[in-house]
Amino acid sequence: MPVRVRLAPSPTGDPHIGLAYTGLVNEALIAQGGGGQLVLRIEDTDQTRSTRASEENIYSSLRWLGFQWHEGPDVGGPHGPYRQTERREIYHKYAAQLVEKGHAFTCFCTPQRLETMRTLQRKTGKKPMYDGHCLNLKAEDIAARKAAGEPHVLRMKIPTSGMCTFTDGIYGEVSIPWADVDMQVIMKADGLPTYHLAVVVDDHLMGITHIVRGEEWLPSTPKHLKLYEYFGWQMPPIMHLPVLRNLDRTKLSKRKNHTSIRWFQGQGYLPQAIINFLGQSFVRTAEGEEEIMTRENFHQRFTPDVVSKAGAVFDLGKLEWFNGRWLREKLSEDDYLAHVQRWAAERNRLKQGLLLARSRITKFSDLPQWVGPLFSGSLALTAADFAHLKTTPAQTASILQAALHVVEKQQAFTAATLWDDLKALETTLGIKARLITAPLFVAIGGKAQGLPLTESMELLGSALCRDRLKQALALFSTPEEPTETATPDAEE
Repeated sequence: MPVRVRLAPSPTGDPHIGLAYTGLVNEALIAQGGGGQLVLRIEDTDQTRSTRASEENIYSSLRWLGFQWHEGPDVGGPHGPYRQTERREIYHKYAAQLVEKGHAFTCFCTPQRLETMRTLQRKTGKKPMYDGHCLNLKAEDIAARKAAGEPHVLRMKIPTSGMCTFTDGIYGEVSIPWADVDMQVIMKADGLPTYHLAVVVDDHLMGITHIVRGEEWLPSTPKHLKLYEYFGWQMPPIMHLPVLRNLDRTKLSKRKNHTSIRWFQGQGYLPQAIINFLGQSFVRTAEGEEEIMTRENFHQRFTPDVVSKAGAVFDLGKLEWFNGRWLREKLSEDDYLAHVQRWAAERNRLKQGLLLARSRITKFSDLPQWVGPLFSGSLALTAADFAHLKTTPAQTASILQAALHVVEKQQAFTAATLWDDLKALETTLGIKARLITAPLFVAIGGKAQGLPLTESMELLGSALCRDRLKQALALFSTPEEPTETATPDAEE
């Protein structure tokens, strides 16, 4: 049987480097299995955050890294649609089957009741889990409340005792008590499925033979196994990849680290070097053995037993070492020049940067000082660069923090939309617009006077703007951003 694997990103922001990490293992399974297909599925059921712009970024980022898929929203295929929002009727059909067979139930609990329930559970030292309040409602009561338009969700039933034991390709035999598994929401009040129902239905109907995903989904596997059992299907072999980690072994975070594929592309890293670096994180290299390898080398050498359960270390310094070697040793002069030209063209920086600088220069030799920041990565700023501003350090920090929030929430990321949102900070912060833009010129362009601010931000892109604002913020004594508390097993 041909190997069929899938990549299933959510279009809710810049594509994460972990997507490439998973993609490489999927490719290796295909290569080692003698051939097969890679399916690209867009999991866009989070309608408040999903955008088509993010979806397009997924396509372009994966293609830049050399990934090719045989089926997907952009290329079609026999198992479509490949966007989950276009598969609503399919999920409704299978959700109805679960209800009919007594494996799922209707829940009318309000968000307020659920929050009160969780608060009480935490106070008494219990794990926050659904308490079964709606588990045994009568059919006529359910029908009447639905007819009255009362909001509701569907939850799956879970055993209350015993152990769920399964074999993972990385972690081996895993056992999780059923008492620790929640009665998960599988269909939301808006009529869209949660990840748990959609992923099981899609993987089965699309003929996926091997599942590769991040370890954050390991605790959810009992739910998915139970759904496969309820439907009478066989769950494919599954492999949970340990998360990428920093040098200090903390989890790689998009709030603190460079995690966007687009950031690496914009910085001028070579896709071959990134693939080499990610592949090397899986494959142990013997002393004296060459560390430079192609994706084909990785496909041949990968085995699950060499994967460290502690997680691969994402060492940016090591990536730069790989990138330098690829630049110097693996590219011909023509290839080198072609990569440089493509890098500048893809970011649209050279032409647009030169046009923006036209209003600032008096002679062509002035161009480097004006256009240079568009081609730099991180800026070597110090607190002294902000000392001349008319805002206090606390105000400057609040401006940078608010601007970072604007950048992270922007979807269009055009000069016009950025300006509208930054101008609105005048009211939000109670600070005049000219005082707001001053620290942003320094943070984004490295000096108090530079190219037009939001036009420069559009050219730099969201990932690099986010990076520069974070670097500037780090110069001030501001509280660290709160970490994300949502987990894969959140109610919605």
